[in-house]
Amino acid sequence: MNAEEYQNRHKIRYDSRHEPRGRYREGYDREIETNYVGYDYMDLVADGAEVSFLLDSYGVFGWELDEYASHYREHAHRHVPNASGKVTLPMKRDRKIANKTELTRLQRNFEACVRELETLEKRKTSKAIILALIIGFIGTVFMAGSVFAVAAKPPHILLCILLAIPAIIGWVVPYPLYRRIVAEESARLDTLIAQKYDEIHAICERGSKLSYGNKEA
Repeated sequence: MNAEEYQNRHKIRYDSRHEPRGRYREGYDREIETNYVGYDYMDLVADGAEVSFLLDSYGVFGWELDEYASHYREHAHRHVPNASGKVTLPMKRDRKIANKTELTRLQRNFEACVRELETLEKRKTSKAIILALIIGFIGTVFMAGSVFAVAAKPPHILLCILLAIPAIIGWVVPYPLYRRIVAEESARLDTLIAQKYDEIHAICERGSKLSYGNKEA
């Protein structure tokens, strides 16, 4: 469908009488030129649960959600979380924003703190996962030995029983052990995580004063 057919179907008409003329046209063009704002752009990749937190935080550094790009991606089905639960948020910021250098420095500090938070959150479960997998693997090895013992000719029943006991323990123990280690690591790391959030809030407060303080002034 060409442009003319589209206009006819949707009853779209262009009326040149509505366009400013003469000195009004000159002022209209000047207003368009003076209202132009250049932007920096970036794509912010975030977990679905962190979207509000990151939008609020990046806002104090002058960034805002690019509604036009977000609307386009919505219709292009590109904003949907991927298999890892990540969402891509198109962001923009005035290129001539006041205190840009300091805001950029604070933003980098903020991003470093967020990465440290992610590392701390992963440490809650990493040790538990490794130990649970090791014990489960050892249990599986014993179970394999037990099966070979009973399948031998003649079968070694006593050896099969002796190997089956640690095998069952190796299969039963990992889950309660995992939960206990996660609880211990969480109790130990929650204080560090809270301190890191306090550091993030302090950074955002400084960024907010630089961004919004100038606007109020």
